[in-house]
Amino acid sequence: MIDLAILKEIAVRTPTKIVLLVLDGLGGLPLQETGKTELETARTPNLDRLAVGGICGLSDPVSPGITPGSGPAHLSLFGYDPVRFLVGRGVLEALGIDFDLHQGDVAARGNFCTTDENGLITDRRAGRITTAKNIELCRMLNQIKIAGIELFVLPVKEHRLAVVFRGRGLSGEVQDTDPQQTGLLPRKAAPLSPDAEKMAAAANEFLLRARSALMDSHPANMVLLRGFSRRPSLPQMSEVLKLSPAAIAAYPMYRGLARLMGMQVLDTGSTFADELDTLARHWQGHDFFYVHVKQTDSAGEDGDFDRKVRAIEEVDALLPRLIRLNPDVLIVTGDHSTPAVLKGHSWHPVPILLHSKHCRPDKTREFSESACLEGGLGRMPATDIMPLAMANALKLNKFGA
Repeated sequence: MIDLAILKEIAVRTPTKIVLLVLDGLGGLPLQETGKTELETARTPNLDRLAVGGICGLSDPVSPGITPGSGPAHLSLFGYDPVRFLVGRGVLEALGIDFDLHQGDVAARGNFCTTDENGLITDRRAGRITTAKNIELCRMLNQIKIAGIELFVLPVKEHRLAVVFRGRGLSGEVQDTDPQQTGLLPRKAAPLSPDAEKMAAAANEFLLRARSALMDSHPANMVLLRGFSRRPSLPQMSEVLKLSPAAIAAYPMYRGLARLMGMQVLDTGSTFADELDTLARHWQGHDFFYVHVKQTDSAGEDGDFDRKVRAIEEVDALLPRLIRLNPDVLIVTGDHSTPAVLKGHSWHPVPILLHSKHCRPDKTREFSESACLEGGLGRMPATDIMPLAMANALKLNKFGA
């Protein structure tokens, strides 16, 4: 990838507009019965028309064979090296709900989960309890007191919560307590460095008391924590890329990441239709829009192939509203693959479509994994997507003499 310092030197401000539409977890794997992925199964006439007039390919969020988390996968999409710029999931979750995260705070992303009589995890997401139930449980957990620590238990959405630990000498170098599998016991929060012993002890005390408080709460009778982290300092997109960037995302984590990178996070509703309304209202105010769709990923993680197909079709049906805004560059892709057959993120490369009057159209006739495999973009690092978008929007000067 090209270094951000070089991009900063050659980036220029222009009135052209870029839309990066991210269908979270877009990539899939074929069903054995049909031989088709979710994207290949979905009826997508509008995406296919864009593919005919654009150029397609596949991207690797981090590196071939590496399964990425949502944070690093998104950093790649925005042109940031995800290995160099590490952002913890807890920080993203807290910032995404507008929590005033202080320097030195340690934030963790939490899931309410279900455990059986032996303490084994039977559902990592507690049946995706309602947000109203989440708020009730967080209010109860906020009564927990830990000596020397100020504790904030914050409802996010459905089964998700954020837990912020505030105190002196806290380190984010703590092992996740979420084993990311069912049938296992929650792990202890183990320090990954000597400096993190105080933080690990505080996390374990919180979890012990949370288990006791949630004992009679079903299906949400335990909490899993991951992504212990402190707030980092990232180069701002407005300074490095000379953009006026805006983010349209309903889910807090993605709003948090956008805020950390200096995007203006726009208030929006929970559906793609709501997000398109927001995009239209703010169209004149920005030259880069990140639009995030979560439903594709949620369906993939739940192993619901048909629901993921429907989510893709719903986006496609509304796509003409975005196209009528006539962005100079439209990119449609995912942050990572979430095949329903695997019920989770995977290492498979992600389909990408770039549409611009300055691109060289390839012979792709549909937007799908198999078609993108033959596309003109080839297989590329996701970190190259942003420079391509900016080039097609005429936002990059020549490099060198």
